[in-house]
Amino acid sequence: MKRNLSWLPILIVLTLVGCASHQSQRYNVTVERNVPVKMRDGVILHADVYRPQAQGKFPVLLQRTPYNKDGAVGLGYRAAARGYVAIIQDCRGRYTSEGEWYPFKHESEDGYDTVEWAAALPYSNGKVGMFGGSYVGATQMLTAIAHPPHLAGIFPVVTASNYHDNWTYQGGALTQWFDESWTSGLAQNTLDRKVAAGTDAMNGVKTLPLGDYTLFQSPLTAGSGGLQALAPYFIDWIHHPEYDSYWKQWSIEADYSRIKVPAFHVGGWYDLFEGGTLRNYMGIKAHGGTEAAREGQRLLIIVGGHAGLGPKVGDVDFGTQSVLNLDGMMLDWYDGLLKGEHNAVTDAKPVKYFLMGRNEWREADAWPPAGARSTLFYLHSGGKANTVQGDGTLGTSQPPHEAPDRFVYDPSNPVPTIGGRLCCDAGHLEPGARDQRPNEARQDVLVYSTPAFTHDFEVVGPVELTLYASSSAVDTDFTAMLVDVSPDGFARNLTDGIIRARYRDSEETPDFMTPGKVYKFTIDLWATGNVFLAGHRLRVDVSSSNFPRFDRNLNTKESPELGTHGVKATNMIYHDPDHPSALVLPVMSP
Repeated sequence: MKRNLSWLPILIVLTLVGCASHQSQRYNVTVERNVPVKMRDGVILHADVYRPQAQGKFPVLLQRTPYNKDGAVGLGYRAAARGYVAIIQDCRGRYTSEGEWYPFKHESEDGYDTVEWAAALPYSNGKVGMFGGSYVGATQMLTAIAHPPHLAGIFPVVTASNYHDNWTYQGGALTQWFDESWTSGLAQNTLDRKVAAGTDAMNGVKTLPLGDYTLFQSPLTAGSGGLQALAPYFIDWIHHPEYDSYWKQWSIEADYSRIKVPAFHVGGWYDLFEGGTLRNYMGIKAHGGTEAAREGQRLLIIVGGHAGLGPKVGDVDFGTQSVLNLDGMMLDWYDGLLKGEHNAVTDAKPVKYFLMGRNEWREADAWPPAGARSTLFYLHSGGKANTVQGDGTLGTSQPPHEAPDRFVYDPSNPVPTIGGRLCCDAGHLEPGARDQRPNEARQDVLVYSTPAFTHDFEVVGPVELTLYASSSAVDTDFTAMLVDVSPDGFARNLTDGIIRARYRDSEETPDFMTPGKVYKFTIDLWATGNVFLAGHRLRVDVSSSNFPRFDRNLNTKESPELGTHGVKATNMIYHDPDHPSALVLPVMSP
């Protein structure tokens, strides 16, 4: 099976194009292939080294990747021509490197050892920076918390801050599409190394329990141990739904104080790690282990990230101005950090984000930007908010005594995912900004909308939904999606979130519901930056599923990841003086 990972060379490798305008000295390049690097436990990893063909010592730019170092040939040449030693290394157990592949497990130690090896090379000046995105961002973050002495900076693009809550799970629900799609792509190399076989992951997306996922149960792999031989980490993930010691050993969020270097974080509004990117920026800025780290945090928020680099992301074209030369920005930033040079990137404000709606760039001194006021938009209806044709509204006045809304969530007929923060198989499920009207016609989707705005309405920052709800089941999910509705009815998703009821108070300790009892839920929708233009409406869609972006809750005490049978749940949303369900938005002052 060949997975469609065509985005990796662009997003993860950051192939260096469009940098010819930079005036730094250009060098001829010397290349050494498959250079062995011995780790502390004796395992040999291999790297390609690109360096200037000149006397002297140069700063190092290091990338440690599970996606095949051969994809970075152009990057290596161009970085070296600009005066860097570029080192691209296959992670443990991947492609040319020895050992067993297991995500996150060895990255701190292997990263530390590789940084110190690179710093000691005869043509290195001892300053090492790292860069790359997605899992290549994880290799940087996990190296940074090990704080090797010669690490000088990191440039993590679209990556997470916690490998439980914003990598494998979100709000207690399994991020099923990403977990299975990403794992499937990685499994190709493992299959090549073990049994050279595969299957179509789409055949297994509805499989229950998830441990029987088709890719890992094919006859060709069963004889070598099936899933346990091919991807034991996937089995471990679904056996650890709580935030326990398995996840805490790799938590970036718990170790911000151990990070002692500047970092340039890149996130995306439609990226599945947007929440982690923002947490990393704010967390290191507040708790970094040195003043240089705390003062040296930078943040860039583009439109798409894993959902695409634009200008078109999903069904929406955000204009050519939305596309930045990320590779050039990375080199410019390192020119400042490692060479002491000044340029437009080094001298800009620390935060830059793309403002959707107006489709223009904004700069700020911090995130969230100053000027936003937290504003509550309360849910209202006469008890019939089902579908876009219902009576659901949003307003700033607190609700009077109103009838609750209800819908039936059936795990065998979940609300299908339409766009959003998806990776890594756009051929089967397209990511990004998509029209949500097909879902808004369903009876199990509650729709609450404002009247059309008479003036532009700007929202920038964190978004959450406070929801008072009950269920006929002992467990269920509640989902929320923020939507921008244009005058022609196009309903563009902006950001979304989910909460698994059993984890409403803690992702460490599940607590089942009493059927019929009203509980308060807080759904974190992460963040957005959007102007609702005059004539547009603001909307929130509420339901109990978004599949297969998230796995289906079976509405029982069974583990949704390991269970096989579900039941229907009648779920109710309350909006009255005692239960003021409300969308909380950061509204920018006009």
